[in-house]
Amino acid sequence: MQGQELHAFIIDKIDDMKGRDIITLDVRGTSTITDAMIVCSGNSSRHVSAIAHHLASEARHAGLDLLSVEGQVSGEWALVDMGSVIVHVMQDEPRDFYQLEKLWSGAAHVNMQ
Repeated sequence: MQGQELHAFIIDKIDDMKGRDIITLDVRGTSTITDAMIVCSGNSSRHVSAIAHHLASEARHAGLDLLSVEGQVSGEWALVDMGSVIVHVMQDEPRDFYQLEKLWSGAAHVNMQ
């Protein structure tokens, strides 16, 4: 599973857990570590952790490679690295502070919801 099919899979799994404010960033021209980043918000530390856990679990179940899952314990900001896509699941406060969408301002923004 690659490209748009992988993006749709990830967004579907985030949506399963009621993740919100989902943004996809095409970073192929600005990053050498990944092709896309998907950023979404969760309402609490438990919600952020649950979204990341669900995505990782479903990805494993689908036979997808997971390079790393970080931040599930604290739940402020969890990262699921799937190689060609890195998923950031964040609470509102860290998301507002770090503003990844602005950090990657050269990337093409695709608002998926």
